Amino acid sequence: MLLVDANISLELFLGQKKADECQPFLNKISSGELEADVSKFTIHTIEATLNNSAQILTFLRNLQGSLGLTIYETSIEDEIATSPLMNKVKLDFDDALHHHLAKKLGVKAIVS
Repeated sequence: MLLVDANISLELFLGQKKADECQPFLNKISSGELEADVSKFTIHTIEATLNNSAQILTFLRNLQGSLGLTIYETSIEDEIATSPLMNKVKLDFDDALHHHLAKKLGVKAIVS
């Protein structure tokens, strides 16, 4: 199991330099060839960054149809646990939350 960071979808939707590397990876998750988790926090981060209703709708429909994707509902407890972790692991909140979730969910890697 992998934990997918916002950067993967943002690279693709914003047409950034690594978009061509992200598409095949996301296709493997969509088809169920790979299993991955994404947090609701990450989904909201992507929506806020895209800030375009057509792109957001496409993104959400892609998530909805992904056979290998599990959406993890981050809780207030996850966020409370993340806050002091920020200083310990020297990461911003978003990255510290991924660190926390990776340990909690027992994922093999965070894909960013």
